[in-house]
Amino acid sequence: MLRLLKNRGGEGYIDVVVLVLCAMLVIALAVRVLPVYVAKNQLDSFATELCREAEITGRIGSETNLRAQVLREKTGLDPLISWSRTGNIQLNQEFTLTLTLQTDIGLFGGFGSFPVTLTAKASGKSEVYWK
Repeated sequence: MLRLLKNRGGEGYIDVVVLVLCAMLVIALAVRVLPVYVAKNQLDSFATELCREAEITGRIGSETNLRAQVLREKTGLDPLISWSRTGNIQLNQEFTLTLTLQTDIGLFGGFGSFPVTLTAKASGKSEVYWK
């Protein structure tokens, strides 16, 4: 009876192979999904900095377009920019900014395409008084 309990005959090898396979699948999924979280973080920072530029200058126009171009080069993202208003913004008037970016999570060597839409919103108030 003791001999039968001690002789497991390679049962542990199958368990280890299944465990390693599952671990590799989890790591592969993390490698594909983590860049989306990084892009979302960069998009939030993009929105915050662009909103701050509009607050300081008191207008949405050439200054914000220039800042958006600098941020595009800095982050490598090219989002769709949507403002709630344009032109001069009077002191303490509120405005909102919405950035939309389409990304794709393709799983495991191109099997499947999963488009993901990332959205970042920011709002602010003008700090400039226009006469």
